[in-house]
Amino acid sequence: MSARPRAGSQGSLEEPDDEVMPYSDDETDEELQSEDDLDRTEDQLPEPEPRPAPAAEAGWTIQANDREYCRRPEFQKKVFLCFKKSRYSGNAIKTYKYNVLTFLPLNLYEQFKRAANLYFLCLLILQIIPEITTLPWYTTLVPLVLVLGITAIKDLVDDLARHRMDKEINNRRCDVLLNNRFEETRWMHLQVGDVVRLKKNDFIPADILLLSSSNANSLCYVETAELDGETNLKFKMGLKVTDEQLQKEDQMAQFDALIKCEEPNNRLDKFLGTMDWKGKSYSLDLDNMLLRGCKVRNTEQSHGLVIFAGNDTKIMRNGGKTRFKRTTIDRLMNYMVYTIFGLLVLLCAGLAIGHTYWYESIGSKAWYLNDGLGHSSSYRGFLSFWGYIIILNTMVPISLYVSVEVIRLGQSKFINWDLQMYYAEKDTPAKARTTTLNEQLGQIEYIFSDKTGTLTQNIMAFKKCAISGRTYGDSTSAGSGGFERGKPVDFSWNKYFDNNFQFDDHSLVSCIRSKKDAQVLEFFKLLSLCHTVMVEQKEGELVYQAASPDEGALVSAARNFGFVFLSRTQDTITILEMDQEVTYTTLAMLDFDSDRKRMSIILKFPDGRIRLYCKGADTVVYQRLNPNSEHKETTQESLNVFANETLRTLCLAYKDISQEEYDAWDLKHQKASISMGNRDEALNEVYEEIENNLLLIGATAIEDKLQDGVPETIAKLAKADIKIWVLTGDKKETAENIGYSCELLTDDMKIHYGEDVNVQLRNRQTQRRNDPQGRSKKLKETFFPEPGKNALIITGGWLNEILYEKKKKRRRLRLKKLRKRYMNSNSPQDINQPIDEWEKEKRQEDFVDMACECSSVICCRVTPKQKANVVSLVKRYKKAVTLSIGDGANDVNMIKTADIGVGISGQEGMQAVMSSDYAFAQFRFLQRLLLVHGRWSYIRMCKFLRYFFYKNFAFTLVHFWFSFFNGFSSQTAYEDWFITLYNVCYSSLPVLLVGLLDQDVNDKLSLRFPKLYLPGQLGSLFNYRNFFISLFHGLFTSLIIFFIPYGAFQQTMGQDGEAPSDYQSFAVVAASSLIITVNLQISLNTNYWTFVNFFAVLGSIALYFGVMFDIHSAGIHVIFPTTFTFTGAASNALRQPYLWLTIILTVGICLLPVICIQFLYQTIWPSVGDKVQRNRKKYELEDEAEERKKTKPAFVRGGRSRRSAYAFSHSRGYADLIATGRSVRQRPRVRPELRDSIREVPQAENI
Repeated sequence: MSARPRAGSQGSLEEPDDEVMPYSDDETDEELQSEDDLDRTEDQLPEPEPRPAPAAEAGWTIQANDREYCRRPEFQKKVFLCFKKSRYSGNAIKTYKYNVLTFLPLNLYEQFKRAANLYFLCLLILQIIPEITTLPWYTTLVPLVLVLGITAIKDLVDDLARHRMDKEINNRRCDVLLNNRFEETRWMHLQVGDVVRLKKNDFIPADILLLSSSNANSLCYVETAELDGETNLKFKMGLKVTDEQLQKEDQMAQFDALIKCEEPNNRLDKFLGTMDWKGKSYSLDLDNMLLRGCKVRNTEQSHGLVIFAGNDTKIMRNGGKTRFKRTTIDRLMNYMVYTIFGLLVLLCAGLAIGHTYWYESIGSKAWYLNDGLGHSSSYRGFLSFWGYIIILNTMVPISLYVSVEVIRLGQSKFINWDLQMYYAEKDTPAKARTTTLNEQLGQIEYIFSDKTGTLTQNIMAFKKCAISGRTYGDSTSAGSGGFERGKPVDFSWNKYFDNNFQFDDHSLVSCIRSKKDAQVLEFFKLLSLCHTVMVEQKEGELVYQAASPDEGALVSAARNFGFVFLSRTQDTITILEMDQEVTYTTLAMLDFDSDRKRMSIILKFPDGRIRLYCKGADTVVYQRLNPNSEHKETTQESLNVFANETLRTLCLAYKDISQEEYDAWDLKHQKASISMGNRDEALNEVYEEIENNLLLIGATAIEDKLQDGVPETIAKLAKADIKIWVLTGDKKETAENIGYSCELLTDDMKIHYGEDVNVQLRNRQTQRRNDPQGRSKKLKETFFPEPGKNALIITGGWLNEILYEKKKKRRRLRLKKLRKRYMNSNSPQDINQPIDEWEKEKRQEDFVDMACECSSVICCRVTPKQKANVVSLVKRYKKAVTLSIGDGANDVNMIKTADIGVGISGQEGMQAVMSSDYAFAQFRFLQRLLLVHGRWSYIRMCKFLRYFFYKNFAFTLVHFWFSFFNGFSSQTAYEDWFITLYNVCYSSLPVLLVGLLDQDVNDKLSLRFPKLYLPGQLGSLFNYRNFFISLFHGLFTSLIIFFIPYGAFQQTMGQDGEAPSDYQSFAVVAASSLIITVNLQISLNTNYWTFVNFFAVLGSIALYFGVMFDIHSAGIHVIFPTTFTFTGAASNALRQPYLWLTIILTVGICLLPVICIQFLYQTIWPSVGDKVQRNRKKYELEDEAEERKKTKPAFVRGGRSRRSAYAFSHSRGYADLIATGRSVRQRPRVRPELRDSIREVPQAENI
């Protein structure tokens, strides 16, 4: 897609650079000083009088091979009171929370911060007081100890895992220069200023200044998968002086340089410092630094100096704060517990007042109620209040929290055991790394995803090409034989072919092998010559290191088609052309950059001809074609087809140059190369002179491979009304291309870029300022006339410009200055900036509103901090449940900020996984995690909570009704042991199994109908409305359970002529009715029946009757006469048929209204789930039929013509290294017969 012209931005002096990642949160003092000078100039403020600089610490200084230097007093910082420690961190990391001494007190402190635990502790204290207690102390102590113990064990297990992880990392080994020789040392013992030796495939233990390596000119290759999820290599280089003088151990022992650099910060793209050594100063930058978390590759040995260690390293600085995450249901549950507690206090106060009046009017006048204590009625009412607090405490059930933890643990295990989320290729199962967030997975509204390694595999594949107007790469092309169609090409004729390379068009291979078409041969010759790939011999193999995966794919494709890149020196490049080795002289290399969008190479052929080969973006190459160049229209059509298939395209062209023309151009080139000012501009002008009148050869099409199932997953999640935002550090065009590939962007969408957004927000800001009530009313107009047909693509630079995310240390001062300027000026620059924090916040809110109106949002060239900020904005202004998914250390901050963090595990590194809540190997597993496990977990938890509150209200409020008939005397309606065992044994298992196993529809239907996910997003299954429904349902049940037996007992005569209307018989009947009712009620709420559910319901009822007959027996009364006082009550009451009829009538009246209401709702107002359940058998048969067919529909691409992103996303290559000869040694040429094979390694990119 061609670049769009930017709208004029009046809000800043210059527009943001789309190619730059705008780190703005950890600026150095020098940057702040320069900006402050600029502000002073703009404000025309007088310079302050010079003052002597205080003797403060001079930035970050390190003395090589001197550990004592960092312990000097001037480098000490105050920690607490008079205690100080060095400002230089050690290299040990600590992520655990507890140790042996702090576990018990700290864990108990954290647990008693939970309101319910503190409440039950207070309740236990009340039960110990004899005058107040109405229940034995053990009824509260046993459940409380159980809750605290289970939670403590879970926390201990989690923390032990963190201890193991920390120990594993801290005990990794590396070689450190101590006592003038290298000794093996643990990472945790490394200190700033140490000289370390790293070997091939070692992880880098700290942020290290590269001094020397075994490669030419101290070149060192590193893999940054832990940082950014990219497996392509990047190169670093030591200073020339250290490379020459620090190769031996004794030389390094004498190394005593002083390093002065910026203080620790999170900027992965920048490092500035100087090295003072032997009276000279040398500048240092990021190319000289090896960052912690990277891995040394293709470098046998390297040496470095530790600059930042431990928590000061850039990877740790980018980690963000570890946030304690709680689910929406958790927070809601806490508020409901507060509500229940408020109701409890009101009830107890009312009953206490009732007892006061009852004792005043009745109790004090009845001689048989005189207890001889002489308490006043008011004091008795006060004691009654606390008595009822104890009796009615089960309204706030302590077993609720134990049950919730058990359910969450079980749901986490189901995720771990799900074989459909197991990735066999990497032997990686899904892993729930937390047990507290499962139901939150069923409420996700926004997903924030990284691109590289998350949506894509970061693997480029050569798929198609167009040569001389003809397209190759389609298995159905006319040139393929009938028996060959549909089969991959067999490259076994080429002894250097790559087994992983696949191509479907046999006609292209036939054309090459026949050598009939010179243009086809020229095409692949260009691919094998025009590049900056470097090659090195390793163990008899050739190893390619490319500036980007795209370039590596092109050179690899040329190799498979018979044009093998063998070696290069500073002045030559050697390839194997169809088994014939040819060496070309490199005259000039015109490297790629983001402005040129092309690269060229000028070569001298063995026969003396000079030719320029060029490859680049079609929009750039077509402008430089000779008017008489052939096949422009047909190649353009092929490019359109490739673009619509979301392939990354590149045009290839060449030009023959005479010796005289080259000599004249070379003089200009030499002059531009040594220019001291504007060298890049001068070189570009010279390049333009030679890169013209090109002849088109053809075009390549490369596929940036998505992970399997990404488009289908995104489409399915979109149907569940889950919005997906892509936050990536990649360039805009690359991110846009992937957006089309994974169908986040479609042809009917209107795409808005940063400049468009800035204009819209500026207009909204102006509209608000012009409105007299602008600060008090909310503007409700939408930003786009067609919601749902818009997409937003914005870069990090524009994000800072729009959200006014300038440097933190000067933000308030800047806003203050802007407000003063706004009052005194009407210039456009001033009026378009926010004038205070309120306007800045409104602008952020407007941006979030605008982005949420779009179907897709892609933020590119964003920093790790900006990723986290975007997530925070959506959480703050939309109050939405968010999920972040990524695979690299640059995603850690985003993962920690979101409500749910998901790490992609595998080859890309483990930093994201270590910080995540859930981890699996493929993006496509996300749909199963949310639409199946998340939805089930949410439904189960909501059903569990509704029922749990119901059964406890039904149980507890019977005491309330009973109080009206016992003088509000705090007497219990049940036996003490029934109260103790009700929540533990009699009613816990059925509801626990519903919370673990219940499902409205199976997993296949959950995936087939994503709309089933919507209730979770709306929070419609558990909220205050559902809570009060459960409250009134429990109130109704308690009313029936008390008053029907009460009425039945008023005028009752048993078969033996005795009236079983005593208190104990009433307690037995009420308890029996309650147990049968609540267990049958959970049966009505169960959708998914198993043998375990039947056993739990029937077993709970049977257990109740068995235990009741035991504790009411005479035998146990003889042993414990004061503890078990209901001797014979159960056998006496339940032998009466009349009471059994009472129990049946009570249960029936309790359940009949529920059955009727459920029937009406499912018949008249069915939900989506009810409709799917009704047709479940039909859908299951359809699924079985589809599985038998096992045919997949052809994927249809969009029809819109657009450009792909290869040339735009390509990073700068190795041309400078090759031209200077620093990266290559003059070695004897490698002969083909000396090699066993050629292989390609992850490609390299210079950051």
